[in-house]
Amino acid sequence: MGDSTPGLRVFAHPVRLRMLSLLSGRALSATELAAELRIAHGSASYHLRQLAAAGLVQLAEQRVRRGGTERRYRLAHSPGLSGFDQQDRREFAASALAEARRRLPLADLSAPSTVGDAEVWLDPAAWAELVERARQLMAEVSSRAQPAGTPGTRPVSMTALWFALDDGEEEPADAS
Repeated sequence: MGDSTPGLRVFAHPVRLRMLSLLSGRALSATELAAELRIAHGSASYHLRQLAAAGLVQLAEQRVRRGGTERRYRLAHSPGLSGFDQQDRREFAASALAEARRRLPLADLSAPSTVGDAEVWLDPAAWAELVERARQLMAEVSSRAQPAGTPGTRPVSMTALWFALDDGEEEPADAS
């Protein structure tokens, strides 16, 4: 990552992942986010500024409200990990895992759902193809997101942590 672009450390606080989820369905202000997440307005505003600085949310509209200007933001694009270093990716994965743990007690597993876990060996080309298909599916989920509370919808959770593992082989020693 270049010095001018914040890394994935913007995800170091799990509330930011929740904000991105809410902003994928509609534009919201810091006040609306604070109410939805049950956090202080100042905290919501701070986290929203961090997401905006990272380019993950963008100003969607401004409205005059009670003598002030209300700024409403929306998701700029679905967050991806390309271009980020390994430490940034690890921090993102840790935040996503913490958020999944928060959501798990809310799970309605009687509704359509899937869970899985695997540690397998795959051909690198097959792995790359499967990761790309997972990215496409995640992008489709984001594109179908509706505003929170839309009649006929229900809240759902999707967390994907797909990564290659170190194969444990040591680098060959330098022959020189």
